[in-house]
Amino acid sequence: MMKPLIHVLALGGTIATRPDPTGAMQMGLGADDLTAAVPKLGNVADIRAETVSRVGSHSLAFDDIHALAGKIRASVADGVVVTQGTDTLEETSFLLDLLLDLGKPVIVTGAMRNPALASPDGPGNLLGAVRVAANPWMRAHARELGVVVVMLDAVFAAADVLKTHPTRIDAFAAPQTGPLAVLVEGRVVPMSLPVRDAVESARNLMGHHFGPAQPVALLWSSLDESDALMRAIAEGQGHLGYRGVVMGAMGGGHLPERTVASARALATRLPTVVSPRAGGGPLLRNTYGGGSSEIALRKAGLIWGGRLHPLKARVLLETCLRAGLARDTIAQVFDAFG
Repeated sequence: MMKPLIHVLALGGTIATRPDPTGAMQMGLGADDLTAAVPKLGNVADIRAETVSRVGSHSLAFDDIHALAGKIRASVADGVVVTQGTDTLEETSFLLDLLLDLGKPVIVTGAMRNPALASPDGPGNLLGAVRVAANPWMRAHARELGVVVVMLDAVFAAADVLKTHPTRIDAFAAPQTGPLAVLVEGRVVPMSLPVRDAVESARNLMGHHFGPAQPVALLWSSLDESDALMRAIAEGQGHLGYRGVVMGAMGGGHLPERTVASARALATRLPTVVSPRAGGGPLLRNTYGGGSSEIALRKAGLIWGGRLHPLKARVLLETCLRAGLARDTIAQVFDAFG
């Protein structure tokens, strides 16, 4: 039986670091280095390795991921594995999921422990990602599963995966849904299929043509928060360059009373999305009354972000704006997320 061809695209990140003369970890390893360090890859698939960049994921831009999506579309491989830093992996994987609708697996992975440590997780994560990409079940259900993240022998949907700790090896999880599959003895053991209606609806409404970057501000509601940043964006020249706003709201979708007037004003000027700062939804829609409640904020024109974490809501809003969607259509996109 012929082995599948898996295209490994390396962007950089902890998985690709090596120590400099002072002992500090610096970007340096490319795709060939990463794949050569895992000889067992050859038992699973034929590998094509390509270095796209050598940067930390904290320095990636939306444009970089749009370019990466184009490279993935053009790949003739049976599956694609992207290696990158974990700082923004929960965001970049979701953006790829919004941009790609392919009949082949696309896996994103990285490492929490660098190669100089006694027990780096990068080689195991890369092997796991290639095993998932080459797996017959994964290949048969690639469109249903969408882009997935593989970390520490667990497979997560890009829309649901979160980085829950800055340094621990088990930092990645999908608190709302759990893993789609797990790796046991090198086998991919399916656990569930994700609900894909919202992502598919978003893709259909956004289409396939995207314009230039559309900066989106991320604001966080907190105890005794003022409305100064909201007012600065709403009233500032050119809205300080922003084209949209995501608010990490309290509870089921609440803002401090003192900020409501500015939030309403902001929503009349820019698409403004409310998303749960707790890390996942769905938000409430019709429970609490009062001027700062979810009922009042929705009536005032703020867009409800459903179950999306604010980081993912920002990715989705930026993509909607690039697609040239009007405010009402953007609201329709987000409505499908609960």
